[in-house]
Amino acid sequence: MKFTLSLLLLFMLTACNSLSIKPLANSYDFQIIDSDSQKKITLNLLANKLQNFDVVFLGEFHGNHASHLLQAQLQAALFAQNPNQILTMEQFTTDKQVVLNAYLDDEIGEKILIKKANAWHNYTASYRPLVEFAKRNFLPVYAANAPADLVRCVGRNGATYLDKFNHDKSLPKQPFLNDKAYEKKFMGFMKKNRKGSTSPKKSYLAQLFRDNSMAETILKALAEHPNAQVIHTNGAFHSNQFLGTAGLLKKRQPALKIAVISPIHVKDIKQPSYQLKDLKAGNFIYLITPQPNNYKQTKNRMKAFKEMFKNANKKVCK
Repeated sequence: MKFTLSLLLLFMLTACNSLSIKPLANSYDFQIIDSDSQKKITLNLLANKLQNFDVVFLGEFHGNHASHLLQAQLQAALFAQNPNQILTMEQFTTDKQVVLNAYLDDEIGEKILIKKANAWHNYTASYRPLVEFAKRNFLPVYAANAPADLVRCVGRNGATYLDKFNHDKSLPKQPFLNDKAYEKKFMGFMKKNRKGSTSPKKSYLAQLFRDNSMAETILKALAEHPNAQVIHTNGAFHSNQFLGTAGLLKKRQPALKIAVISPIHVKDIKQPSYQLKDLKAGNFIYLITPQPNNYKQTKNRMKAFKEMFKNANKKVCK
């Protein structure tokens, strides 16, 4: 009897929930789940449930346009409730804020923004809608991520590399504020997914540098725009389980009301489902279709990986 009950409990904890979840119609479709009620909800209801939060983390899978469609639609829905809105973005670095401001002030065109601000390669398809919405409605947009070259050099040389930049106001005051739960999660990820000579400890310091930069940028945005609601876009790893940027923001200012929205890949678009453990990723999760594999063969994947980082490896950390 005890054995049967144990099996039943295990099934309940790991079972997938697909009740009342409609098939995903296409690669841009998504289904939103309220983690507390475990019920499917509409985007408008999601916006309504988020109206009293100070900061809303819109977690994404980079380049998945279902993520980017949800972000754009939710940005507009939240603005309709509260026009006092701020957009903060992982996709721009703090040292490029001047360039971003110049674009928002209509002093430069989009091509110059993309070039001078080192916009991500998928900017026009993925992030243009967010920035253009903010621009049309005269909303502040904050470049939140740590400068890419400094992140790379911290990953090579460790925390002491930043000592020479103590007076740089674009950098976080506490670039390596830590969270043990996040550290454990990151090290587990590194052990599972990374090989070679990369130092997990230094890689984690580089990750912390990014997260702390985003957390302090959000606090700066709130200080400069009282009573505003911040919507922050980042890769899901930076906010899943309320860790990363979300956790380090909460550690700095515990009174903040923070909501996390996290994407979950489904295995079957005709019968989309999630596991109960997925509900821990955020206050709300949204089910989306995985992107096609870029490479099937390891040799092609490794070739592309080396090509991607060949220029970065040539750069010297001064």
